[in-house]
Amino acid sequence: MSDKNVMVVEDNEKNRKLMRVILKAKGYNVIEATTGEEALSILKNQKPDIILMDIQLPGIDGITLVKQIKADITTKDIPIVAVTAYAMKGDEKKILSCGCDAYISKPINTQELPLTVEKYIKKS
Repeated sequence: MSDKNVMVVEDNEKNRKLMRVILKAKGYNVIEATTGEEALSILKNQKPDIILMDIQLPGIDGITLVKQIKADITTKDIPIVAVTAYAMKGDEKKILSCGCDAYISKPINTQELPLTVEKYIKKS
């Protein structure tokens, strides 16, 4: 089993389950959060190797959460990949400019997801 931890911040159970199944099949440990607040609470005690972040979250939205994570000295170096339904022209640039390292649009490409995770875990 891998010693790499992937945090999935996603409020949609079907998307969370899909990512969990794909990532566990590749040997990753999966840490799940359904809200930005829950993610921040988990990050106080655990430091994942990468975070997969939904942008449309209840409460703290994904962009605000990314900015908070990147502003914290203990979590600023964790790669964050936005996984979002925002796919309009300009959305990717906006999302990357807020601090995300990469962008994956929904619906989730089951082959692209693990390749992106592997790429950014190797960089960290």
